[in-house]
Amino acid sequence: MRWRSRAPPTLVNMAESFNIAVVPGDGIGIEVVAEGRKVLDAVSDRFDVTFRNETYDLGAARYNSSGEALPDSVLAELRDLDAILLGAVGDPSVPPGVLERGLLLRLRFELDHHVNLRPVKLYPGVATPLAGKGSEDIDFVVCREGTEGPYAGSGGNLRVGTPHEVATEESINTAYGIERIVREAFSRAEGRDRQVTLIHKTNVLVHAGMLWNRVFDTVAAEYPAVSTDYLHVDAAAMFFLTQPERFDVVVTDNLFGDILTDIGAAIAGGIGLAASGNLDPSRNNPSMFEPVHGSAPDIAGQGKADPTATVLSVAMMLDHLGLSDAATAVEKAVSEDLASRGAGTRSTAMIGDTLAERVRSS
Repeated sequence: MRWRSRAPPTLVNMAESFNIAVVPGDGIGIEVVAEGRKVLDAVSDRFDVTFRNETYDLGAARYNSSGEALPDSVLAELRDLDAILLGAVGDPSVPPGVLERGLLLRLRFELDHHVNLRPVKLYPGVATPLAGKGSEDIDFVVCREGTEGPYAGSGGNLRVGTPHEVATEESINTAYGIERIVREAFSRAEGRDRQVTLIHKTNVLVHAGMLWNRVFDTVAAEYPAVSTDYLHVDAAAMFFLTQPERFDVVVTDNLFGDILTDIGAAIAGGIGLAASGNLDPSRNNPSMFEPVHGSAPDIAGQGKADPTATVLSVAMMLDHLGLSDAATAVEKAVSEDLASRGAGTRSTAMIGDTLAERVRSS
């Protein structure tokens, strides 16, 4: 599994146990996380490892009942756990931005999830909108900076409600923040095809772009075996669609990464198959793993949601915890299931049952 970290893995005794925070969230998040837990149970059965799952009711229901998105007491509990598995959050009953900033971004900032890792891999049997591209052509990973850029929360409004209203969103970029995401990208490239592409907009965003470019070049000098490339973000969006095979490891800022990774999800079969990790590679804080799709309240409770992205996120979590054999088994189960899917329709639970059984028997 080529999205794996090159950092030294946690030394794991297979009889060891892990404490996992399970946050089903809202809408289909509740359904897909249930299937992710089935796969974790299958991993426990096969690999003699125990997962102590603590469920947290974070999301719209809790906010509507208490007015709190993430209580300090809950955050303190999360800090002591080994990892977080998130379904999805969001509901029309909560104003836009409340859960995103009060829960998701707060977790990211408080737990120093400065690496947003997004694999872009087309599995055999999965259709892509790119004519003539086979599964071997689309296999790269995006390292998106997660704690800076326009999402840092710097900005505001003046003269609200008047014809002269002003809104500002400031992009925060630090040498420290850039260096650590760039180093993560080069570290991962050493275990892949040894190629890193920096994506920015240095011809217009000259202040931030200069800093990103300079730090990138400085770190690159320490990795002479890794080749480098640079693309403006608009050109990169085009090449994601026309030449996805040119990418191995992509590193970029928070906003550009947010947009490009959804293009990546689309070319690799759709957002329903897209997994992600929000990582603190230092392991001082628990990392969080989640499918990138939303809560989809329009289909919630109908058993229509595909849990595959959640299960692939579980594989990423297992690898982060040092359970590489278990992670391989889960990804293999997903790959085999995707390759064997026909035109028939299966429920959320049926897909989860199949994946869990494949993990047990493979």
